[in-house]
Amino acid sequence: MDYRYLPVTGEDKEEMLKTIGVDAIDELFEDVPENIRFAGEMDLPKALGETDLLKEMKRLSDRNANVQDCVSYLGAGVYEHYIPTVVDHVLRRSEFYTAYTPYQPEISQGELQAIFEFQTMISELTGMDIANSSMYDGPTALAEAALMAASENRGKRRTIVVSETIHPEALDVLKTYAAGPGLTVKIVPEKDGRTDLDKLEKTIDADTAGVIVQYPNFYGTIEDLAAVRQAADKENSLMIVSANPLSLGILTPPGHFGADIVAGDAQPLGIPMQFGGPHCGFFATTKKHIRKVPGRLVGQTEDEDGSRGYVLTLQAREQHIRRDKATSNICSNQALNALAASVAMTALGKKGLRETAERNIKGTHFLKQLLKQKGIQVVHESPSFNEFVINLSRPVSEVNEQLFQHGIIGGYDLGKVSADKKGQMLVCVTELRTREQLETFADQLEVLIHETA
Repeated sequence: MDYRYLPVTGEDKEEMLKTIGVDAIDELFEDVPENIRFAGEMDLPKALGETDLLKEMKRLSDRNANVQDCVSYLGAGVYEHYIPTVVDHVLRRSEFYTAYTPYQPEISQGELQAIFEFQTMISELTGMDIANSSMYDGPTALAEAALMAASENRGKRRTIVVSETIHPEALDVLKTYAAGPGLTVKIVPEKDGRTDLDKLEKTIDADTAGVIVQYPNFYGTIEDLAAVRQAADKENSLMIVSANPLSLGILTPPGHFGADIVAGDAQPLGIPMQFGGPHCGFFATTKKHIRKVPGRLVGQTEDEDGSRGYVLTLQAREQHIRRDKATSNICSNQALNALAASVAMTALGKKGLRETAERNIKGTHFLKQLLKQKGIQVVHESPSFNEFVINLSRPVSEVNEQLFQHGIIGGYDLGKVSADKKGQMLVCVTELRTREQLETFADQLEVLIHETA
């Protein structure tokens, strides 16, 4: 019988084992020490048929029904924003949804043009010369930026200075990436919700390859990029900014402050929260560093007839397999999610992007003032984008449990980040929150806190 459309049948396995001269699959693992090999069966449920599987998936999805109707104030890296309807319509076109890696430009012009437009819009948003075709996500894009900074000056500088106010998970990823090549990661503490600039200046030395800050930072506060640039210049270190792309619709782009690399996650631009991923990282830099950009670059050219066309450029297809000489091992990108970001930015336009960013700021400011009127402490008074920190008089987890009973998903518990932030909640306000919803949230918080008092 012909099983060409099934992955591997029992007969296939037997034939392969016979061809390579072994009797059982276990023999292929004999070089792996027995004490670290898994013995026994995986603790997994029995495989289901299609009908039973659909019933089980329906049962699981029904558990989310009460969550879907909740009003969310949870951000901390993944945000609920308006997504133009056209985004999903374009994504589901088969030309994009099932597109192959665009190494063959003669059959990939649509995909290549979409990526080129993503690169162009990210460059404009960040104020940088060039952007690549996208990265896996924001934290890995930031880590790649650190590795690229360390590769400058023939790799003689081995220290990355990073602000404590970047996303804690991005910091963990950075440490993991830095461990391989033996880079040192020095953390600069925060002061009033922003990078402590005095300690930043003292931490930067002649071995500092790059200085990393987030804009807006993890607490929603706007960092002083001009001061960070000045501090980095004293030792000629690269300035790396992890940016929220939506905020750049109204904030001054990092490139205008002299940033060398701008990285981040494009999730706020047309990409659903999707339970934390997949999302889409972006990476932008200056022409000076174009040869060391990780990932792919799409360029515009002309064919022999003078017609406009697009191709992968400046990098050989498999250059990153040469690990000893490569600046990065990433040789792919998040094309479908990058397309979502491109369509969203195009649908909103420059004016729409600015208006959306403004609504985030105004909504955040409104809720801040409302909470203060109700006697709830706002921890940092610095300008912020769509997140800010409040201090509660009881455990955040308890407050969030009670808020959920009223159809509200509360903010992020900062006690998970640091013990000294116990009782602090990171609250997120996006353009989707109405005045009525914000007033309801403030009223519920007031009741819960006064219950304890």
